[in-house]
Amino acid sequence: MGHQAELLEVFENPKPGRRYTIKFTYPECTSVCPLTGQPDFGTVVVRYVPADWCVELKSLRLYFLSYRNEGAFFETVTNQILDDLVAVCDPDEMTVIGQFNARGGVHHEITATHVKGEQAS
Repeated sequence: MGHQAELLEVFENPKPGRRYTIKFTYPECTSVCPLTGQPDFGTVVVRYVPADWCVELKSLRLYFLSYRNEGAFFETVTNQILDDLVAVCDPDEMTVIGQFNARGGVHHEITATHVKGEQAS
């Protein structure tokens, strides 16, 4: 697991036989541009279909806060969040969307997806 993944906690899925979707929206994600050192602000949306485990909300919030001083590109942050969450809860499906504030007049949105049984490319 990657960046501060040890902060993430899980609990047993209360309805493992049912396919349902959980969505978290965190509008206060902050990281640091590794080239300029300037802060980057954005919203992270996590949508997943749990298998045996669900992500505990407080631990997820603390995990997101751990990126505050991290120097990383938007693409790295979005993919690392997906990798860490998949590693701790092994969902049937998960999508992480990083919607970052405009920089230089360009809005950035990165979408990373995991589907159990499919190879990452």
